[in-house]
Amino acid sequence: MSYAWFVLVAVGVSFLLTGAMRRYAVARSLMDVPNARSSHVLPTPRGGGVAIVLTFLLALVPLLFFGLVSPAVFAACAGAGALIAIIGFMDDHGHIAARWRLLGHFIAAAWAIFWLGGLPAISVLGVELELGWAGSALAVIYLVWMLNLYNFMDGIDGIAGVEAVCACFGACLLYAMSGQSGSIWAPLLLGACVAGFLCWNFPPAKIFMGDAGSGFLGIMLGVLSLQAGWISAQLLWGWLILMGVFIVDATFTLLRRLIRGDRIYEAHRSHAYQFASRRFGKHLPVTLAVGLINLGWLLPIALCVTLYSLDGAIGLLLAYSPLLVLAWWFRAGELECPP
Repeated sequence: MSYAWFVLVAVGVSFLLTGAMRRYAVARSLMDVPNARSSHVLPTPRGGGVAIVLTFLLALVPLLFFGLVSPAVFAACAGAGALIAIIGFMDDHGHIAARWRLLGHFIAAAWAIFWLGGLPAISVLGVELELGWAGSALAVIYLVWMLNLYNFMDGIDGIAGVEAVCACFGACLLYAMSGQSGSIWAPLLLGACVAGFLCWNFPPAKIFMGDAGSGFLGIMLGVLSLQAGWISAQLLWGWLILMGVFIVDATFTLLRRLIRGDRIYEAHRSHAYQFASRRFGKHLPVTLAVGLINLGWLLPIALCVTLYSLDGAIGLLLAYSPLLVLAWWFRAGELECPP
């Protein structure tokens, strides 16, 4: 039985729900009003990422029913994703203290890792590492960082959606070409849900994702990457390579701000993509460049890792090296010039 039609339904439902969320946001005055720390110039409705959340969580139910995802993956995604989306939705409507948000993030991450069974074995330069409980703790930190970095990187029109679509569909290609096509459904449906939203968010954006959507996407991508590691260590490396643009920019920026002694939860515009969007005067060139880097550079390397025995650590180093140069070139983490 073919389930391909389900992908088109997910795109359509996400598109319609995003439109409904835009009307809701306008009616409730949930507007992102530009300020000195913003990367946009016009008031724009926010919270459209709720459409991604609802569509994907609803889509997981038939996936479970038809045996296209395991009960463990269903529990990890549904439980962790719902909690993160609720926290983000509440923060979009008001303000939740950072310590309580972070506590919720760790609870959601621990829930997901419990159902996934911890951190899978990692293959580094031909050596397989089983980290046990230390690995589980590391996996929790990884998920918390993924959901927060996705929030940090959702700062210009379309960038978070393009990154998620490229990573999800790229991962599906890795699965299919490595003989694991039965595992494509969760990333395929997540990518479809994001594609429906992206129709509204592509530059110039008619609605923003909001914390509910960005945090949800971050932890879902993290969960799916770890789940892939249980299928094959090389697939985990492939996911990490595919998500390289966001991982490198966010991590490079965070480290430079930490070294300088900045308050890391304070709003800022010092990511490389933000400096780049100001240099070009538009969001579109930067968003398109992210897509091109993903498809033209990161995806081929990920394919070499999963299909042609390129060591994952070496592939990651190869993939990330020019991204680090770009982060430095576009001044990621530097102090902003006065407006």
